[in-house]
Amino acid sequence: MNYRFLIYINHAYAIPIGSPLQQEIIKRGDTVKWFSGMPGPNKLFPENGVLLDKIEDAIEYEPHIVLTITDTVPDFLPGLKVQVFHGFPANKRKGTDQFTIRGFFDLYCTQGPSSTGPFREQQKKYRTFEVIETGWSKMDPLFPLNSQRNEKPVILISSTFTKQYSLALKEEVVKEIERLSHTGKYRFMAVLHPKLDKTIVEKFKSLENENFRFYDTTDLIPLFKEADIMFSDTTSAIIEFLIQRKPVVTFQNNMPGPYLIDIDQVSEIENAFDKALAYPEELIKEIDEFAQYSHPYSDGNSSKRVIEACIEFLHKDKSYLKDKPLNLLRKYKIRKQLGHWSLKSFNKAPKL
Repeated sequence: MNYRFLIYINHAYAIPIGSPLQQEIIKRGDTVKWFSGMPGPNKLFPENGVLLDKIEDAIEYEPHIVLTITDTVPDFLPGLKVQVFHGFPANKRKGTDQFTIRGFFDLYCTQGPSSTGPFREQQKKYRTFEVIETGWSKMDPLFPLNSQRNEKPVILISSTFTKQYSLALKEEVVKEIERLSHTGKYRFMAVLHPKLDKTIVEKFKSLENENFRFYDTTDLIPLFKEADIMFSDTTSAIIEFLIQRKPVVTFQNNMPGPYLIDIDQVSEIENAFDKALAYPEELIKEIDEFAQYSHPYSDGNSSKRVIEACIEFLHKDKSYLKDKPLNLLRKYKIRKQLGHWSLKSFNKAPKL
């Protein structure tokens, strides 16, 4: 049987998550198309993908499986609704909503124990969906891991868009990075969250010199591989980087753990970099434990597990699942966003 997959996104940062899934689908001989509920991803969309223009095109396509890299998905789309996530749990807010069940999905393909456990607890409570741990497609290109170190240390700067945490919005931090870049001691690569204001992006571009380069990209894996350490704040990219067993220095992290070198003063930045670049044995041990908890899969086959789990679940008897909730306000918001006022709503998980 030829399965029709739809990869549903809203933002450009979803593209590196969907691309390994597309590769696996094509390798299987199945069909895959994309749809974006917002215009942002269009300019970065991969040339080898098929991006549908209108939501009506996505409906007419009649996907068997909708791989969703957003928090919600149109309930009026046919097919099995699968959440594959747009990031790791990053603890940006205490009492976080990252495990909120919004009532749209039939299946959650989780990344590792850190996400599987909480979603299985929610599964027991709601009984409207299934949870299968598969690993995360975005991590597939990270493997095999690169353990080679650079002669001149390379530091990757990554910043969230959340105002109270973003180091990119802290002028004194940016000035210290600029100073250090002129010492020649390190080489910096910088990448910012796509939602950050253009003025911040232009500021970082203005810092470019022989030891500092800004990258306007959402494809972070090549930068992860090249860097020796990361300097960041509170963002899920930290967890992605730690999967490599490489140290991360954070500035005023919201919930720092023993797997991070967290500082809260600008004067500590240089010493923290040097400590991280020494790869302390105890720190690496903590990083390894945290990486196993977050994403224990190192074979680069998470996309394959996602696709296989979706197909198996599509054929499974799902009569034990309850109907999804009415969700009227969220359904209204999706219809308003897409300009499509369908009265149809698929409240039961489909079965082939």
